Amino acid sequence: MTNELVGTVALVTGASSGIGEATAEELARAGAAVALVARRLDRLEALAARIRSAGGRAEVIEADVTRQADAEGAIATAVRALGRLDVVVNNAGVMLLGPAVGAPLEEWDRMVDLNVKGLLYVAHAAMPHLLSAAEGEPRRVADLVNVSSVAGRVARSGSAVYNATKWGVNAFSEALRQEVTERHVRVGLIEPGAVETELASHNRPEVMASLRQRFGSIERLQSPDIARAVLFMVTQPRHAAINELLVRPTEQAN
Repeated sequence: MTNELVGTVALVTGASSGIGEATAEELARAGAAVALVARRLDRLEALAARIRSAGGRAEVIEADVTRQADAEGAIATAVRALGRLDVVVNNAGVMLLGPAVGAPLEEWDRMVDLNVKGLLYVAHAAMPHLLSAAEGEPRRVADLVNVSSVAGRVARSGSAVYNATKWGVNAFSEALRQEVTERHVRVGLIEPGAVETELASHNRPEVMASLRQRFGSIERLQSPDIARAVLFMVTQPRHAAINELLVRPTEQAN
């Protein structure tokens, strides 16, 4: 365990697997007490047990952030249990690809509800606590990290609504950054390329086949690669803000 985040509290959404799970462990190793937010309670409890066995502090919060009340409740529970809130990693998301023509609208609703509305609910509930944390010790700065995607930069056929949600995350993050940066709340974007997680597994079989054809030959990123990028972002000195960080596999051209 390092001491870069000792005395701070971090909250990670989508913490039950993949990037969220790895990020929670990385922040805990840096000394933060970590609030673990997701729907799969059994996985959160297993993660919390690992963090605690390594000497860290973790609070399990079962919540579906697509519900405003759940998102607000998760923030309130974290602050009540752990005392404050210094870092929020808005990681929960879903990627459902395929042609826009004839697409199941339920897939579009799921992406908008989680990738956009869920992220907004968490950010809205967390911001007063982040502003408060930035006013005092131990760091006199706070961080909101929104996990976007290379899909928030490059639009592709077969990715229209996923692109739309991630471009929306990018635009919201930049506008919010401008609003709060002079109060020492840093708003940063992490934009992963292809990462080996469960994210793609929620797609229809024909989409999965297309993804295997597109990415099957490249060495994908692993979740800890993105977790280290998040840690790099939130452990900068107070006067330095990493606003946007694009992390692709070396072999991914676009």
